[in-house]
Amino acid sequence: MRMGFELALKQTQKLVMTPELRQAIKLLQFNSYELNEYLETQMESNPLIEREIKKDKEEVSLNEKDDIDWKEYSNQYDDISYKKINKDKDEYNYENFITKEESLKEHLIFQLDLTLFNDKDKLIGTIIIESIDSNGYLKSSIEDIVSYLNVDEGRVMNVLEVIQTFDPIGVGARDLKECLKIQLKNEKKDNEDILAIIDNHLEDVASNRLNNISKELDISIKRVQDICDIIKSLEPKPGRGFPSDDDDIKYVKPDVILEEIDGEYIIRVNDTTAPRLIINDFYKDMLNKHNEHNNASKFINNKLNSAMWLIKSIEQRRMTIFKVVTSIVLYQKSFFDKGQKYLIPLTLKEIADDIDMHESTVSRATNGKYVQTPRGLFELKYFFSSSIKGDSGDIASTGVKSMLKDLIENENIKKPLSDQKISNIFKEKDINISRRTIAKYRDELNIPSSSKRRRY
Repeated sequence: MRMGFELALKQTQKLVMTPELRQAIKLLQFNSYELNEYLETQMESNPLIEREIKKDKEEVSLNEKDDIDWKEYSNQYDDISYKKINKDKDEYNYENFITKEESLKEHLIFQLDLTLFNDKDKLIGTIIIESIDSNGYLKSSIEDIVSYLNVDEGRVMNVLEVIQTFDPIGVGARDLKECLKIQLKNEKKDNEDILAIIDNHLEDVASNRLNNISKELDISIKRVQDICDIIKSLEPKPGRGFPSDDDDIKYVKPDVILEEIDGEYIIRVNDTTAPRLIINDFYKDMLNKHNEHNNASKFINNKLNSAMWLIKSIEQRRMTIFKVVTSIVLYQKSFFDKGQKYLIPLTLKEIADDIDMHESTVSRATNGKYVQTPRGLFELKYFFSSSIKGDSGDIASTGVKSMLKDLIENENIKKPLSDQKISNIFKEKDINISRRTIAKYRDELNIPSSSKRRRY
């Protein structure tokens, strides 16, 4: 066997993860919020990049208008003050614009200032309000407040009782039972039976074990049902209607807008979620005027290459999302025409094959992206669902959930459908689905079991 060293040329295909390719992949998987954050960072580090500012088409002077209906134009002015009025738009008032929503504690302090005028009582009330959490419950004990302020316990209790009459009703309670009792007292419904159920049978109310309550209190089951309806109508967390510092509110902006015009669906990528970038004209001129070999030109050239690649990646991201949504609309046209029940089973691979892209690319393009449709706002992932076999063809699990919800909404409330009964109904419709799957879908829809749905 001959052995030795030699040189040879060989061509091979190899995927190299360049920084530019990494950036393109990262941009595609960003949602709108993350993308705008990333672009802000890039614009801070690269002076050549800036957002494209579109001029408002409505900013046209009177001199540029050819034909003016002066009679119509004069009707826009008030005869007395000659002040221009716009009859087509709602009147704006600065009082309608609020920079910050009022918090629960601010709301309570405002009521405290209008209710208590003694400085000592006002101090006690302020300490109590500062000890109330975002749900409206008092988390500090009365003993701790008495010890901190060195005041009489009865005085603290009197101030607490005053605060418990504030809006929202139930605020300042120390536990759920006290919260419910405060609301019942305010509505003058705090009779002996309802108080007994709150004190001893709240778990039975939650589990709909009305027979146990009826036997324990020796009252009719219909009476128990009416009392439970009253209890369930009360607010267990009176403070949750106010903003909290702990709230992590995320606002969704649709990445794509789908409109139906004359029976045809028009797809438009939202520019606010994927802004268009341009190169700053000042640096373009600087690059043309300066020598290519000085340090300033080298710096600008490097930044220009980086900016051009970023702009190209943004546009590529826009086109990828457009292609994915176009393919989804093509597959799910029956959903957009008829509704949720007509959603068909769809996989990422089917969309990837249709637009000639890799499955992972479609996954990145749909994750965290939203589309505004005539039927509502949906995440793109919503249109991909597993299939359930039926004799007449496969059915999407989303459609089955919609049918399940309709069945339960139209059931006899005195004899609610069990999971097995629902499974049998689906089998009669040639949809093979097990009882266990029905229970799983019911939990995903936050629908309680038949025993908890039953009414007497």
